[in-house]
Amino acid sequence: MRILLTLLRKDIANFLRNKTAVILTFVVPVMLIYVFGFVWGLNRKGGGGGGPSGVRIAVVNQSDHPGAQKLVEALQAEKAFRVWTTFNNPDGSKRPLTEADARTMIQNNDLRYALIIPKNVISSESFGIHLRIFSNPQNTIESQTVNGLLQKTIFSNVPKLLGDALKAKGAAFIGQERFDRFNDTIAATVASAFDLDKAEVLRSMGAGDFGLSQPTPVPKPADPSLRRIDAPAAGPAPAEKPDAGADLLSRLVKIETTQLVGKDVKSPQATNIIGGQAIMFLLFALSGGTAAFFDEKNTGIFQRLLAAPVSRGHLLWSRFLFGVLLGLVQLMALFFAGQLLYGVDVTGHFVNLVIVCIAAAASCTAFSMFVAAFSPNAQAASGLATLLVMAMSATGGAWFPMTFMPEFMQQIGKFTVVYWSMEGFSAVLWAEKSFVGLLPVIGILSGIAVGVMAISVWRLNRRAIFG
Repeated sequence: MRILLTLLRKDIANFLRNKTAVILTFVVPVMLIYVFGFVWGLNRKGGGGGGPSGVRIAVVNQSDHPGAQKLVEALQAEKAFRVWTTFNNPDGSKRPLTEADARTMIQNNDLRYALIIPKNVISSESFGIHLRIFSNPQNTIESQTVNGLLQKTIFSNVPKLLGDALKAKGAAFIGQERFDRFNDTIAATVASAFDLDKAEVLRSMGAGDFGLSQPTPVPKPADPSLRRIDAPAAGPAPAEKPDAGADLLSRLVKIETTQLVGKDVKSPQATNIIGGQAIMFLLFALSGGTAAFFDEKNTGIFQRLLAAPVSRGHLLWSRFLFGVLLGLVQLMALFFAGQLLYGVDVTGHFVNLVIVCIAAAASCTAFSMFVAAFSPNAQAASGLATLLVMAMSATGGAWFPMTFMPEFMQQIGKFTVVYWSMEGFSAVLWAEKSFVGLLPVIGILSGIAVGVMAISVWRLNRRAIFG
């Protein structure tokens, strides 16, 4: 037993000295639990399901109806949305958003959704409420969730619009005078039956409140032992009829949805998923190569190379070029696998995709050099790389929509290689932008590569890794 305890203490001491093992055992799982807690709503008060937050949505209100403004205010109160209703002019002044502004902002990926409230949101010539939604559904999960929240807000916060729509249609159908007499009769009947004030009932009806915001009582189930004498004998259950309530709601609120970007993409879901997975596995592959620095140092390869007419700069930049070449081959291989398996259109965007892949591979290679430059040994480099790759993948949008995380984590994600690489892939395969349209993303990825590589070279030239 004493021998076993001695060996156990030795193993515990070795484990605690191995910082890489400690990080992979405790730090990485805790970090992932924390991130997934935000995604699934575990970190919110009272728990509950997760959902998007800070989703940018433009609201263009072309109507002067009071209910339309109430809808805008309801959307502004929804925590999932960050509502834009004004446009900033070059001189710093602001003006109300127009439909053309919303279209341009979506096509430029400044935002992905816009709600248009038209002038004829309520019309006596047609039945119900009329709204329009513009979208760039780049992420299927996010798009479905946002559409659901939009419809929930519309259906639950605009009883006045629904009531006014019914009033307008009724008055147009039978005439305003007869409609007023009808309302007066209804108000008198309701006041008499429920002992209410008739004037108050008329006022409520005039405001458009027809009880649409009140829950409908659920009828109690009938006693199966009781049956009317003229009721048919028990037999096979009749076929279910279509949901009349859903049909009524679809007639009351008509939402016209227009997809402005990506509507011609052959395989939209695969197009968005493959980019995130490709860049994550590239980071893992290149970060695993950081151990080569320490292997070449320990085996004396660096010393033998430096004895020849080779400088430290040659060694570092040859390693960088190898990483870029490996990254380009790996990314293109994964995208062609996506074309073969899921029909992603790679050949139709080959040149632009290669350019973005080169920029992404350069930034990922610079990241792997950075890890090697600031790690004392191969084990530490492996642990640090795993931690950073998983953190960037989680916050950069490779695993799930960034809008499912709190806004401060969304801002952190925008500083990662994963985020900008995915933006580049989406710009090529989803938005089908030209080379000129890709320049901003290419510039950011190239800037990351240059900046990080400069720090890495400076650090590696001052370390004893070549000695």
